[in-house]
Amino acid sequence: QLTVISRDPAAPSASYIAGSGCIFKDMTIHDFDMVRHFLGDIAEVNAVGTNVSPEIAEQGDFDQVIVTLKSRDGKLATIINSRTCAFGYDQRLEAFGADGMLSADNLTDAAVRMATSTQTDAKTAIMDFFLERYEDAYRIELETFLDSIAIGGAVSPSVRDGYEALVLADAATRSAQEHRVVAL
Repeated sequence: QLTVISRDPAAPSASYIAGSGCIFKDMTIHDFDMVRHFLGDIAEVNAVGTNVSPEIAEQGDFDQVIVTLKSRDGKLATIINSRTCAFGYDQRLEAFGADGMLSADNLTDAAVRMATSTQTDAKTAIMDFFLERYEDAYRIELETFLDSIAIGGAVSPSVRDGYEALVLADAATRSAQEHRVVAL
């Protein structure tokens, strides 16, 4: 089982929402790409959405969604997205299986946590800006891309990966609108 949680600190503007294509295409699409990286090709998509923001609802979009995916070989993934989160960016990943669990938590400025008689596991705020949080990942991705070009190797992610993420975004949109599982 793979669980992906991605929540943004604040929703984008109404004008952005109007031209974004929907939450599945402007936010969840990154999670679709990551799920495919871990699970391979997806066979089924089931999505539901709701709104806490009337402004986003008026645009015909959701601001909170949950998507379940089933790969062609039966592996499962759940994606949880929200356009708003009171405590900042919330981006976590958990992979669970018969041999254990691997999880990636939100990055903070310090690894120190505090426990007192009134609170446990208190830590500093989540790093705010995505360039700070993913600086190392972007650097490694760029180096890998340049190395692939230099040696003439395959580039990853590929154009096909981007296309397949868009196929999943379209399937999730249909699933949420039609209240059904979409088979691919």
